[in-house]
Parts: sequence; C-alpha cells; structure tokens
Amino acid sequence: MLSELLFSLHRSFFPFNVFRYITVRAAVGALTAFLLCCIFMPAWIRYVRRRHMGQVVRKDGPSTHRKKEGTPTMGGLVGMGAAVVCILLWARPQSHLVWLSLFAIIWFGGIGLTDDLLKFTRHSSGGLSMSAKLLWQSLGAFALISVYAVFEPWGFEHASLISLPFLKNPIYWGFAAYLFLAALVIVGTTNAVNLSDGLDGLAAGCCTFAAAGLGIYAYLAGNRQFSSYLHIFYVPEAGELAVICGILVGVCLGILWFNSYPADVFMGDVGALGLGGILGTLAVFIKAEVVLAIFGGVFVAEALSVLFQVASFRFWGRRIFRMAPLHHHFELRGVPETKVIVRFWIFSILLIIAMLSTLKLR
Repeated sequence: MLSELLFSLHRSFFPFNVFRYITVRAAVGALTAFLLCCIFMPAWIRYVRRRHMGQVVRKDGPSTHRKKEGTPTMGGLVGMGAAVVCILLWARPQSHLVWLSLFAIIWFGGIGLTDDLLKFTRHSSGGLSMSAKLLWQSLGAFALISVYAVFEPWGFEHASLISLPFLKNPIYWGFAAYLFLAALVIVGTTNAVNLSDGLDGLAAGCCTFAAAGLGIYAYLAGNRQFSSYLHIFYVPEAGELAVICGILVGVCLGILWFNSYPADVFMGDVGALGLGGILGTLAVFIKAEVVLAIFGGVFVAEALSVLFQVASFRFWGRRIFRMAPLHHHFELRGVPETKVIVRFWIFSILLIIAMLSTLKLR
C-alpha cells in the first residue's frame, strides 16, 4: 500500500515512478523485511530469555545438541510479522493472490505458534500431535486452493493444469485430483521445511535460496513475453508474487542473521511452518509445483529420509540412516554441524541454478 502512495507522487516528482516496477518493490521489500528483523529480533530474544521460553532439545537427538537446551526460540514470529507488514507495504492490494498469500502466512504460522506455545507450557519437545497438525494444515491448503480456483480468471480447467519440466504442453488433472495434489504440495512443503529446521541456519538458508528461485520463476511467469518464450504458464498477477518472494528472501536473511551457527535464537515451528506454507502456496499459484520440488530438493531429501526410515524400521526392523532427518545422519557420522549446513546450502544453490538453466529445454 505504501508503494501505491509513493507511485502516486510521480506526477509531482518523476523518480517516484520506479515504484511501479516489480523488481524495485521486491528489492525494497527484501531490505525492509531484513531491517525489521534486525530491529525487533534482539528485543524478542531478550523477552524470551526473561520468560525462560527456551528450546527443549530432543532426548534422542545427537549429544552435541544438548548445549542448545534453553536457547531462545520462536524467532520466526518476528520474521512472519515482518513478512506481513512488508507485503502490506510493498505488494499491490488489488491482487487477490496477495491476500491469499497473507492468509497462508498467518494460517500456517499460527499453527506453528500454537505448537510452540504448547511445547513451552508442557516443558517438552512435543506440542500439537501430528494428526492435529496435518488436519489444520490440510484445511488451510484446501481453503486456499478452492478460493484460488474460484477467482482464477480462466476457470477451473486452467486452475487444474500442471506444468512439468522439459514438456511444452501442460497436463490436465481435473479439479478434484488437482485439489488433492496441490494440497499435498502445500502440506508437504510445510512439514518438509519444519523437518529441515534441526541445525542452526539450515532451514533459513535453504528457504532463502528457494524463495529467490521462486521469485525469478514468478517474475518470468508474470511477463507475457518471457512466459511465451519459455513455454511456461502465464499468470497475470505473478509479478506481485515475485514481490512477496523478494520479501521472503529478506525475512529469511533477517532470521539467518541471528539463527546462524551458533544460533542466538531458533525459528521455532511458527517460522518453519510459516515459511514452508507460503513457499508451497506460492508454487501452486504460479504453477511451479514440480519446480518447487527441485528448488527445494534439500527439503524433499529431508522428508524422504524420514519416510524411508520409518517404513524400513516398521516393515524390516532395520534403519537405513543412523538417524532421520538426513542432517542428523551426517552429524552422527562425524561431519561437523557447520559443514553439514554449508554443504546443504551449496546443494540447494546448485539445484536452483540447474533448474533455471534448463527452463528453455522443452
């Protein structure tokens, strides 16, 4: 909304015309979000310490994590607040996708906040049950996709199309099938990011890169010429989602400033579920469901390691990994935590570069 006000001043002072550009608003939004996190996070850390709202470490986790017991948590609440404020400031309110994105941040972040508060009141690492989390996440995902399809200017049939890498023509699933697939993308991304939030800065760093990759993709999808040339979906309002992706980059960097090793504060589920929920939602809106699986390859690997570990132990009584999620496996093999984090970041960057470099190959 601030961008609208500033742009309206261009008649009196022409340089304000820059606020009509998506790239400018995305960059300014990123800087604003980063600064808000840097300004308010120290106060939040002091508040959490006074209230003794420290992290409760899993008893079955790596022994090196015991020293993290009591570290201030729920820093993601500052990040999600900064994201909401910056979206209201720099994204154009005329777009219904902007408001749906705001709903996604608040809804999934709210689930995470409830989980964090239950952990604090119970003084344990267990908050909401997994079934309760999945129920509320699924309800939010179905609501988002249903409203998105209703307001889709080209109808339910277009909303039900899925684009696959290396294929020019999209695949039509039918709305019922697409509804469940898109919900799976949102819920799966939400929990995959949460599973990755087990080392200092790991999830925040990977979310930074994933948001940047989605921002580039959203910008291309929102430009009729670029989308036509690359044979990707043209989404008229995707440009505003690119602004939101830029804001998320700033939020993640702001969180990472305090969450990098050794962490001064943890994101908590409010940050991990909030970031995962909005990334999955944005991918659905810009028709990048499969692309997100590549951009967020680290999250996919973390989630699959848990699924394979559980299935292997249940059916064969054996573990595939020393511990799941995957980052704990490498820790128990003697790889230092900082090296695991940076290598996962590198892997995430390489996946995004590889995906973007092959967009024209269809």
